[in-house]
Amino acid sequence: MSPTVVVAHVPDLMDRSRLTSRDDIDVTFVRDPSELAGTARELGAAMVIVDLSRPGVLDALAAGDVPGRVVGFGSHVDRDLLDSARGTGSLEVMARSQFFGRLDTVLAPPP
Repeated sequence: MSPTVVVAHVPDLMDRSRLTSRDDIDVTFVRDPSELAGTARELGAAMVIVDLSRPGVLDALAAGDVPGRVVGFGSHVDRDLLDSARGTGSLEVMARSQFFGRLDTVLAPPP
């Protein structure tokens, strides 16, 4: 089975290492959230992962042109951020601990 193609805006190196250590995904990181949509389309990504706490992420997602499944994570104590992210539409939002604690399930392809 070939790896799932993922595009991510996850600047934190520790968080990146959790994603790059996996054999079941082929992850491409973008420096700027404005690159998410174009890169995801270009690579035919099945999933886009974002750190919601990073500047510009919510604006890029609010534009509505990021294809595929979009999963965002952020601090569990930043309720305003998580609520704002949920208001952007078809975005799965979870706390950072929940995202990485359920990573196998989150990354599993849909049945």
